[in-house]
Amino acid sequence: MRRPLADEIRPQELDEVVGQRHILGEGGLLRRVIESGKVPNMVFYGPSGTGKTTVANIIARRTDRSLRKLNATNAGLADIKNIIAELDTMLTPGGVLLYLDEIQYFNKKQQQSLLEFIEDGRITLIASTTENPYFYVYNALLSRSTVFEFKPVPAAEVLPAVQRAVDIICGREGITARLGPGVAGHIAQSCGGDVRKALNAVELLFSAAPRRDGKVDITLEDAKSVMQAGAMHYDRDGDEHFDSLSALMKSLRGSDPDAALHYLARTLEAGDLIGACRRLLCSASEDIGLAYPQAAAIVKACVDSALQLGLPEARLPLAEAAILLATAPKSNSVVMAIDRAMADVRAGKAGPIPRELQNVHADGAGFEREQGYKYPHDYPGHWVPQQYLPEVLKDARYYEYGENKTEQAARAYWERIKEGR
Repeated sequence: MRRPLADEIRPQELDEVVGQRHILGEGGLLRRVIESGKVPNMVFYGPSGTGKTTVANIIARRTDRSLRKLNATNAGLADIKNIIAELDTMLTPGGVLLYLDEIQYFNKKQQQSLLEFIEDGRITLIASTTENPYFYVYNALLSRSTVFEFKPVPAAEVLPAVQRAVDIICGREGITARLGPGVAGHIAQSCGGDVRKALNAVELLFSAAPRRDGKVDITLEDAKSVMQAGAMHYDRDGDEHFDSLSALMKSLRGSDPDAALHYLARTLEAGDLIGACRRLLCSASEDIGLAYPQAAAIVKACVDSALQLGLPEARLPLAEAAILLATAPKSNSVVMAIDRAMADVRAGKAGPIPRELQNVHADGAGFEREQGYKYPHDYPGHWVPQQYLPEVLKDARYYEYGENKTEQAARAYWERIKEGR
């Protein structure tokens, strides 16, 4: 059985690892840890195809411990117990180095079962996960481990791996490859920082390409077909989902329409229509607010249209909403005001509602004037001095007018009214 290309050319030394210069380059912390020979418990966190398993294998070859591998997607307590049973036997004279892939799929009980043996040093754990370990790894286990983040590999660093893969296949099959202009670069760019995906694409392209006189032609068109469905990391239930939505919201707030469209496109390409709609609706009130109050109504209309149309046509009204929000004047006076008010309520600062504001129907008809309530429409400018806040909060100020012209116009209007001008 022929090994997959990605496994066949897996690096054997740290200098061969593609990417992760921030932790594996000269002077990098993980590199220094590995070279010291004193391997602690570690959690490798990052997207697929960024070298987590490769680095774990390199560490295993440098230690005198017996390597055991488990994948949490299909392993259970019985597998852990089997490894524990080997401890202090001739099978594991120096202890066990356990590589636990996708640890996020182990529940709390399964993770806890390792604690005793990690604590006394009989098991050294290297766990990997594509999800944020601070959300998915049990705290007691996490506190005994060092977290290293693996980042998507830049296209410039993927490119040599693609070229090396081409050379290996040509040597293995005794053929000459003719790559069309831009093929290797497109694969490196479109793999989304996943080296394994790039290598699998190379292997697939060679499998599909016809052989003529010991030569094979790899076209850019074929490369685009192979890569078009898999250029983006996106898990609807994982970190990438929330990161993309967060980036969309922050791009709208930051008044960058190009970035907003990019993250909207990523979200829609993953089919998350509802997530995109919710963030656009929220931004209209949170980030634009009273600087352009009509934005809320316009965005609501765009969202309604998008939900009626469905994808792919929904991209049009949502793009309209995103550009509108990104280019609109900004004010966070609304969110700041309601958050201040809610903070006081949660802190117990409430007090009785002033008598003149209480529901007159509770006392029976005809008691409104006895309450002392002043009806603003009976006064010039439809306003009259009157205390509305509870006594304990009578001097509280939650809303501060924004600096935009809409809120400043409202401020000037009420200053004229309240000063009797």
